[in-house]
Amino acid sequence: MKPPRETRRILDKLERQYPGADTELHYTTPFELLVATILSAQSTDARVNMVTPALFKRYPDARALAKATPAELEPQILSTGFFRAKAKSLLGMAQALVTNHRGDVPSDIDALVELPGVGRKTANVVLGHALGVPGLPVDRHVLRVSNRIGVAESDDPRVVEQQLCDAMPKARWTRTSDTLILHGRRICRPKPLCDQCAVRDDCDYFRLVIARARDHKAPKRPRDKKRVRATRR
Repeated sequence: MKPPRETRRILDKLERQYPGADTELHYTTPFELLVATILSAQSTDARVNMVTPALFKRYPDARALAKATPAELEPQILSTGFFRAKAKSLLGMAQALVTNHRGDVPSDIDALVELPGVGRKTANVVLGHALGVPGLPVDRHVLRVSNRIGVAESDDPRVVEQQLCDAMPKARWTRTSDTLILHGRRICRPKPLCDQCAVRDDCDYFRLVIARARDHKAPKRPRDKKRVRATRR
């Protein structure tokens, strides 16, 4: 795994490639972002953005959502997938906010992860983007990209979160996650577009896998026939 100084240098390069990475999420309140992030599991941002306007018009806060029933909520989030499980999580989350936090979203990660449907990734998204608290969400993109480049070394999201937090200043935690997510979506995909990557020369995966594969496929130079005959003599 690369040392912290090198990790920061690599993230500097990636941030220049994605200057607006930390402005991708557009929700008015911590409650709205929390709901949207729960809905985003196994769904797309575009789909969630289609569902949430009508949802928030009907349930603008935790108190309103806590009064809903599964039969009322499920049809509204049907298109996001896994709608029954998500409805259960959303209702449980809203009821817990009303019961334990006066309807407000807490700004403490330990309190957030106690809410139904809220793991560390979701909690860190809400902390960093809505509550002004440093957080570094690790999703599948962050996991893949950080391990490929070599700025982290684990299949465990919590371990990768700690490794990246140790390497980056707190003020950059959320932006680091956003940058790695965008890089994973646009360039460092499961089948990566390495020739478009700003940190290709720093990447362990490119050096050890892609570059070696290209060298192996490169056509061999034809041998000089005169030299071959001279050698045989």
